This record gives sequence, C-alpha cells and structure tokens, in this order.
Amino acid sequence: IGVTGGTNVQQENVQKLDVLSNEIMINMLKGSGKTAVLVSEENDEAIFVEDERCGNYCVVFDPLDGSSNIDCGVSIGTIFGIYHVKNVTHPSLADVLRPGNEMVAAGYCMYGSSTVLVMTTGQGVNGYTLDPNIGEFLLTHPKMRLGKKKVYSVNEGNAHAFDAAVTGYINSLKYPPEGFTGKFTPYSLRYVGSMVADVHRTILYGGVFMYPNGKLRVLYECFPMSMLVENAGGKSSTGRGRMLDATPSSIHARSGIFLGTTEEVDAIEEQYRQLDAAK
Repeated sequence: IGVTGGTNVQQENVQKLDVLSNEIMINMLKGSGKTAVLVSEENDEAIFVEDERCGNYCVVFDPLDGSSNIDCGVSIGTIFGIYHVKNVTHPSLADVLRPGNEMVAAGYCMYGSSTVLVMTTGQGVNGYTLDPNIGEFLLTHPKMRLGKKKVYSVNEGNAHAFDAAVTGYINSLKYPPEGFTGKFTPYSLRYVGSMVADVHRTILYGGVFMYPNGKLRVLYECFPMSMLVENAGGKSSTGRGRMLDATPSSIHARSGIFLGTTEEVDAIEEQYRQLDAAK
C-alpha cells in the first residue's frame, strides 16, 4: 500500500502495487512463450520478447486499473486485449497500432469482495470467479448480457468541461422534457472511479458508462472494454463512431468513450449528430 513517489508515462502517481503487478504481468507473459509484443500502461515503450521465447500474440494491458483507489479499498483490476502478430518473424509496433476490431480476445480481472475474471474471444462473454480453496476460476456468469437498468456512470465533477452533446444527454436522464406533465423517473447515477468496477456493473445491470474528455487509453482500456460490451449485446462509441473501428496513433493514445446498452449509446450519438449539424 502507498505510492512509490514516482510517476508513469501518463504522469500519474505510481502505487507500489502498480510496480509489482506490472512486473508480474510482464514476467509471466514473457515466460509463457506465447507473446511477441507487450504494451503496458506503466511502460513508455512497447516490449519485444526475445527470439527464443517469442510467440504469436501481442498483449496490451493496464496491469492495475483504478490503483488510486487502493488505499480506500475500492475494487480495482487488470484489463487486457490480445492481437495476433501479423508477421511472426518480424513483430513490430504495427502489430498493436491496429483497430480494436482486429483483437482476438479481451477481458479484465477484478479484485474486490471476490476475484472475478470476465473475458471474450469474440463469441460471447463469460465470467469466472476464483475459488481460493482449489485455486481455480469457476464459471459463474455464463453468456453474460447487458442488463436493462436505467443507470448512468460518469464523473460529473467534470461537468464544466462537457460539450453540449454530453450535457444534453445527461440532462435528458435527470430532467423531464420541457412541457412534460406525466410521471418522470430519472436515471440513477453510479460512479466508482475504477473503470473495471464501473464497466463490470454496467455489464451486469445495464445503463451507460461515459468518459467524455479523452482521458482513457485506447489500446488497453477502451478497446478491451468495448469488445466485451459489444459481445455482451451492447454498444461502444467515441460519440461519433464505433470505438473498435478507431486506429490508435500511438501505444498510449487516448480517447473519449461511451459504452453500455445500445439504446443509450445511440442516444448519445444522436446528440453528437445534432451538435455537428448545428455547426
């Protein structure tokens, strides 16, 4: 517990568990003999695995998402995405600077009241819970699909920086339309501040998760979570297009993201179409 006193490539305070989890991920992935390129949130540059241990896959990951919440006991987790290497004999950055729709697998592991692994290989989403008595992950959430609850998840402390599309959409969830006379039930706001926890809740219960201002990293946060949500029957967008169709310009490129039930993300995209049409 506690910070190291340093910052990472994102200029975020590095927790001691950030360093430990990153070292474990890199060592295990290198030692597997299955990976060729590794991209971690904690490393400035991509890691290329030595020839004798080089495999066929690229793994992009956030070793400990939500680590600023460690000291207060909030659920945190590991996010990962996997690509096939295009040229096994000459792996390069081009193998990871690709659209998210080319990922072959994605998932996250959440550490909280239980340890839960949620993953997809492009054919549905399954959730597994660690049984500490036998040291194995057991299938506890087969064929996960987004719920239907009316919940939105966003850091409204940043509302002063939201554009008109996001502000308009959020207001439609909280306030009845002008002239409305019937019973209006506003959406509930739920925001943890740990992407793994917020997206896990969104997949289980439904609603929408939003991070509008381009802070989240495309490769190892936006893409994996988007692949999961889409395979659970939902939708993920930049606001103006499908998140998984974007191509990152660098390994630490950032983007805004909106993901959740299809009807909610459609409503956000409609707000952006109206905003763009008015320009």
